[in-house]
Amino acid sequence: MFLTISKRGGIFIFFYLMFIIAGYLAGSVLFAPIWGRVFTKKDIIEHTKDHNPGTANAFMQGGFGCGVLTLICDMAKGFLPVFLCIHLSEKYGIHSAAGMAFVMLSPVIGHNFPLYTGFRGGKGIATSFGVLLGFYPDLKIALTLAIWFILFSLVIRITPHYYRTIGTYVVATICVIFGGFLPEQKLGFIMIAVAVCVRMHLSDEKREECKVRLLWKH
Repeated sequence: MFLTISKRGGIFIFFYLMFIIAGYLAGSVLFAPIWGRVFTKKDIIEHTKDHNPGTANAFMQGGFGCGVLTLICDMAKGFLPVFLCIHLSEKYGIHSAAGMAFVMLSPVIGHNFPLYTGFRGGKGIATSFGVLLGFYPDLKIALTLAIWFILFSLVIRITPHYYRTIGTYVVATICVIFGGFLPEQKLGFIMIAVAVCVRMHLSDEKREECKVRLLWKH
């Protein structure tokens, strides 16, 4: 019996470790510089203010096509590991909330601290949205993050982007903790929020004064 339990435990560990490693390696591929070179034949990140290899700079420095492809790819590298892990774990009866939470985290950590570029990457916002969409057709957790981003961007406008992002992830985390979400979603989202906030703090983005404006006072 002990050997049976050990063997099953080993399968669990191998299964989730495989997806964690795959998620990290996929997350480590930074698509903004790749598509930037395709569209502009130059390094579009080098001369930006924050040196962030993410979707926003892809749009601003590389144009619409570059930005769209970067957004799709950055979301896909978060979506695919989570989506595949969920469906394969259901198929084979292998479920671990903690394991799934670390699979959720791995693409974001890969994007934030990529293996291929000396562990200096982006902020992980698009990738974290991709991770949350990996629970499709359950979109509640992705919509929770999206709603707070929209609210803090358009209704209760927080500027600059540094404070808006941190505020969004902090408030969304509170909603996820006390909302009716799965244990793996709660744990995974908490870890993702910490990873994004830490990366924001480590970024080269200039720390301007935080301002909050209401929509009707713009």
